[in-house]
Amino acid sequence: MRLGLAVAAVVFLSPIAEADIDIAMVAPMTGSDASHGEQLRDGALQAVEDLNAAGGILGQKLHLSVHDDVCDPKQAVAIANQLAANPPAVVIGHFCSGSSIPASDVYAEEGMLMISPGSTNPKLTDAGHWNVFRICGRDDQQGALAGKDLIKLFPGKKIAIVDDRQTYSQGLADETRKALNAGGVKETLNDTITAGEKDYSALVAKLKQAGIDVIYYAGYPVEAGSIVRQMKEQGLATVMVSGDAVVSRDFWAITGAAGEGTLMTFSPDPTHDPKNAGVVDRLKAAGRLTDGYPLFAYAAVQAWAEAATKAGSADARKVADRLHALTFDTTRGPVKFDAKGDVQGNNYVLYRWHDGGYRELDPQP
Repeated sequence: MRLGLAVAAVVFLSPIAEADIDIAMVAPMTGSDASHGEQLRDGALQAVEDLNAAGGILGQKLHLSVHDDVCDPKQAVAIANQLAANPPAVVIGHFCSGSSIPASDVYAEEGMLMISPGSTNPKLTDAGHWNVFRICGRDDQQGALAGKDLIKLFPGKKIAIVDDRQTYSQGLADETRKALNAGGVKETLNDTITAGEKDYSALVAKLKQAGIDVIYYAGYPVEAGSIVRQMKEQGLATVMVSGDAVVSRDFWAITGAAGEGTLMTFSPDPTHDPKNAGVVDRLKAAGRLTDGYPLFAYAAVQAWAEAATKAGSADARKVADRLHALTFDTTRGPVKFDAKGDVQGNNYVLYRWHDGGYRELDPQP
């Protein structure tokens, strides 16, 4: 179930002291997208612990609270309004674009900083809010790669484009379709599903009837995994290509070996950067996640902490000015925000699920 209209209980993950600087993290901690919330929580908590171990910032320790938006817009706005009553220095989040976009309006009105580790819909930063940043890329970048790769890897094949009607999913599907069509290829089938359902036999029947070779699915890992498993059960050899949300252990937990060969776009994996070895080791030692978005959440905290240090203040306006002006050395790599709050020079690469993990494909000619 994705709807959550009551404000979820707050989880405090670090000790509170009167002089602490409070930061908040908002993400789906329950529901079918909870694996992404766990990724953000683990990365943000590790960053807070590492900064505190080094003495904190501005002579103060950091305190992290975690809030569950269940990936639901109404819940996200409710949490944003709750936070406005006692504003944290920064909000790390949200994850789902459908939550981030309406919550960002509240944060802008209330003068609160927001850095999203994983919301990719262009509308988040195109709104022009002074206080909104994201450490990840945009779907117009991700979709451009997906469309080109569909043309390059599957020439002459029948392609279906499917989404689940949510903000992230529709935006990514639209951008991929745009790039596919610009390359001279027209998809054979467009369709939608309802997120949270268990039975996708109607979609599978349509794919089978249309002779679809490749399905581009824009959506989240639970539905993606269910579709892949049900395609295999119905004897379809159709290949799934998807986006960054499928970087989740939930996908393979549902598909098992049926997920072998599924492709997805994602930013270059920061866990492969030797400079991040220490952080990765500490995450593993603490039993925390490393795959997916933990190091993006870590980078969001890093960028904010350095900007606050350079500003000499945790004041949101002063920190936002520093975030726009400086380049930050983070676990995400060098981060320079543009005027909208997007990372300059962001790029995506293609990955393949193999034997329970995902690996970057060799660069294509």
